[in-house]
Amino acid sequence: MPGMPATAPATLPAAPHGPLQPIFGALLQDVCASLSTHAGNVLDGIYLYGSIARGDATPGVSDLDLTLVLHQPAVPQQRAALEVLRLALQARHREVLKIDFDIGHRAHVLAPENLYSWGYWIKHQCRCVWGEDLAPHFAPFAPSRAIALAVNGDFVPVLEDYARRLDEERAPDAIVRLQREAARKLIRSTNILRHDGEPCWPASLDEHVTLLLRRHPAMQAQAAYFLAQARPGATPASGFAPALRRFTQWLAQQQAS
Repeated sequence: MPGMPATAPATLPAAPHGPLQPIFGALLQDVCASLSTHAGNVLDGIYLYGSIARGDATPGVSDLDLTLVLHQPAVPQQRAALEVLRLALQARHREVLKIDFDIGHRAHVLAPENLYSWGYWIKHQCRCVWGEDLAPHFAPFAPSRAIALAVNGDFVPVLEDYARRLDEERAPDAIVRLQREAARKLIRSTNILRHDGEPCWPASLDEHVTLLLRRHPAMQAQAAYFLAQARPGATPASGFAPALRRFTQWLAQQQAS
């Protein structure tokens, strides 16, 4: 896997802003049109992140990852309506494997106590495709452990929930999807082991693993296993949930030490 540069700029890389892949153009137009038509009264902005935002997605394999910022906190009926829209969009677009909505609201995004979570996320990971872009409200962020913890400090309950769902799931396609999501969350969560003052900031899964192995080379086999499960084309692995629990426990112990 590629190594990371020894040094990096004082601030994190800017949010993706290059040209989008034409194959996803119709999908993004449909998303913006459908959401603005059916939920425009509650929507403040639609943000794209992940591989499609970066321009390196694989058609039919990658997910469409969207952050929806609402004017106000969503009530249950609004969340239900957004879920209906999400499922309808997902059903008619085979260009992506899945469509995900991460939902927040404007005051929460702009709250000072959420600077290292929502502020960082909007400033450095998202590109606005509809509505008001909140990124100019934030100055560029420097790499820090505080950001890593704000973004992935919830890894223990999230990964345990994935393990529990995998224990109960029987459909092979659903198992592969859950394994992929859990592996990606686990690998990204290893960034919490960084130290303040480290200039490098991992962007890809490969870079997260490279940074982990610089500190913990003995985790080579485990890191390679989960990196393989995070890739397209993985198959159901019978020992995945126990391995996920072991790595999660190890990561929690390292965080506490």
